[in-house]
Amino acid sequence: MAFAGVTLQLGGKTIVENIDFTVRQGEFVCIIGASGCGKTTALRLAAGLYQPSAGAVTFEGKPMLAPRRDIAIIFQDYGKALLPWRTAAGNVSLALEAASVPAAKRGPRIAELLAKVGLPGHANKYPAEMSGGMQQRLQIARCLAQDPVALLMDEPFGALDAMTRQGLQDEVLSLVAASGATVLFVTHDLEEAIYLGDRVIGLLPHPGRIGIEVTVDLPRPRDQLATREHPEFLRLRRELFDFIKASEG
Repeated sequence: MAFAGVTLQLGGKTIVENIDFTVRQGEFVCIIGASGCGKTTALRLAAGLYQPSAGAVTFEGKPMLAPRRDIAIIFQDYGKALLPWRTAAGNVSLALEAASVPAAKRGPRIAELLAKVGLPGHANKYPAEMSGGMQQRLQIARCLAQDPVALLMDEPFGALDAMTRQGLQDEVLSLVAASGATVLFVTHDLEEAIYLGDRVIGLLPHPGRIGIEVTVDLPRPRDQLATREHPEFLRLRRELFDFIKASEG
């Protein structure tokens, strides 16, 4: 996945300008920045939902002219992402139906995916009967049903409590490690970005442009206590905090 000189103008206003970066296969890259800096816009450009006014966004060397089935998007607003009239199994089935998976093969695959995200035994529940964390797990299961080669995640844990968020962070890291998927992850949480990422890219606002890029040289697998107490974690947190503070000034 590559951004080459990407600028986007909407309604006569420049939203992001001259964005250049590449996400290598299997890499986990996080995007941070102050509100209004274009984080979500960058993700939508990566998804093919927006087309650049200048420059190009490519995936596997091909221009992103429209959304692709092998690139899954996980939204923060899981309540709107799920179909309330379908059960958990029905929501996961939606992705399989779109991929023309035969009905006879869907049941075992749905059960496998629900178990993988920690929802065994919840196949017949509707979204309204599930907690926020469970709904987000369900959205992740539905995206994994696409067998994606890349995941685009837009502040997926922002609305969850701290303990649920940390649990899902570890689940996502485990799932990504097992699948080898490439990840572009937008978050406003600096600690989350450092904990999850191989690299962190910080955007400056008005218009959005790259202001900092750091490599996260922390051991994997990550640990919620040991990783966050590591001197390098603390150094990166301070560096990124200073960047955000300066960019808001």
